[in-house]
Amino acid sequence: MQFADTIVHLVRNDLGGTNRLTDFFLSKGIHVAAFRSAAEYVAARRDDRPACVILDLVLPDISGLEMQDRLVGSGAPPVIFVTAQGDPASVVRAMKKGAIDFLIEPIDFDELIAAVQRARLEDLKTRTDCIERTCLMTRWQSLTPREIEVFHHTVSGLLNKQAAAELGIAENTFQVHRGRVMRKMKAQSLADLVRMSTALESILRKPCQEEVVAPLPRWSLEEPPSRKRPVAFNEDGIDRESRLRYH
Repeated sequence: MQFADTIVHLVRNDLGGTNRLTDFFLSKGIHVAAFRSAAEYVAARRDDRPACVILDLVLPDISGLEMQDRLVGSGAPPVIFVTAQGDPASVVRAMKKGAIDFLIEPIDFDELIAAVQRARLEDLKTRTDCIERTCLMTRWQSLTPREIEVFHHTVSGLLNKQAAAELGIAENTFQVHRGRVMRKMKAQSLADLVRMSTALESILRKPCQEEVVAPLPRWSLEEPPSRKRPVAFNEDGIDRESRLRYH
């Protein structure tokens, strides 16, 4: 098991416990960054190494569970709870919010290292998925309005002749547009294009994630305000959201 590229963020106010965990991780070749409060962690900047956050349930500013709530959906690494003051309700809440594990001290270090490995793999997958979504959206946004129509008709399973008739264009014209769609989307086959269509369905249902880029976010402990996204119009007076909407 290789952890040379991994960093564990310890967020706890117990100096003795922090030192024990730090010594353990360093003995396994895992880098450690220690923070004594949620605010101290939030003020730090994440680098590009695979990571996880080990939270105590009790912190000096907000509780570990409250901190987990604020980190969910922010791009923060996966969370593992290590605490001496766990209770069933806290375990259930933490796990429902996506915690990798909830360990009660004194802990089994084999369980801890296994949890860190799961967190590392999840963080790597999240980063990879984010990059893939960003690349897919970049290709999708390169399509013209006509090419978007051709894309939809192609993945719907229509024959070229049928799709061309529905669009009111000649079959060979449809084939030219389809070829451009395949090149722009970097699809090697119809199956590739269908898979991209399925991925786009979930991405385009969440406009706030259209332009998500993974690197180096700063996190806030403030509750995010609920606000409506402004509509952006292009030079033709067509709102950008309508152009991107997936039918």
